[in-house]
Amino acid sequence: MVAKRLGLLAGASYPFRALGLLLQTPKLWGYVLIPVLVNLIVGTALYLGLLFPSLAGIDSLVIDLSARFNTLIANLPAWLSYLSFLTAVLGWLLRSLLVTGLLLIIGFLLVQFGVILGAPWYGQLSEQLELLRLGKLPPADTSLLGILGEIKRAIGFELKKLQFLISMGLVLLLLNFVPGIGSIIASLGGICLGATLVCLDFFSAPLDRRRLNFKDKLAIVRASLPASATFGLVCFGLVSIPLLNLLAIPLSLVAGTLFFCDLIWPNQFAESERNNDGN
Repeated sequence: MVAKRLGLLAGASYPFRALGLLLQTPKLWGYVLIPVLVNLIVGTALYLGLLFPSLAGIDSLVIDLSARFNTLIANLPAWLSYLSFLTAVLGWLLRSLLVTGLLLIIGFLLVQFGVILGAPWYGQLSEQLELLRLGKLPPADTSLLGILGEIKRAIGFELKKLQFLISMGLVLLLLNFVPGIGSIIASLGGICLGATLVCLDFFSAPLDRRRLNFKDKLAIVRASLPASATFGLVCFGLVSIPLLNLLAIPLSLVAGTLFFCDLIWPNQFAESERNNDGN
């Protein structure tokens, strides 16, 4: 039980450990600057294209629902007039939930586009961190066939991730139609799904160097529980905060590589890679 508690705390701490490492290692800053500029461009497009129109839609929806409830209350006996206060509270709660969900969705989209567009710089950043932490990198296949294999693996990973997102998203959507706690379970499931995909994205760089496919990466996320759960939740929260998420994506990638070096590599890869070095 103590080990599990430590795992929970360890996973949540890695974004903050990453910030400390970046502040102490100026030579890494150059690998962060261009991805931040990429995130700024992508983030501006997402917020202008999705956030502001969606906020207007949320306001219209809440105002419309409040007006309908107030109309119903006006036809009720006078002693039920207190329900108008309840309508205001429910309207505030609905607006808060919808805005929070919107920010989570935009943050998730920013991660997907930001990680893909910034991949060349993120890959170099992750390599430097792994060298700094472990002192070596797995051998790279620089032949034409090796490069083509890497491209095929990267495309396959994104397609499998999209398939996973759609299939799990449909299940969560159907849960919303279950009376009672269906919507609550669907909301919690959506957060867990987002955190899982965030883990896959931020652990991906060192795992790609070891030529793992989507299924293997997902298995490593599961094997790293509960630390990977709190890591994913904290990173998912950070990338959902407007403006902060422009810096949170490279920070979370650094955190993911540190997590790999400290918690995944010793348990999953250390013995085999040492044996390979010995040969």
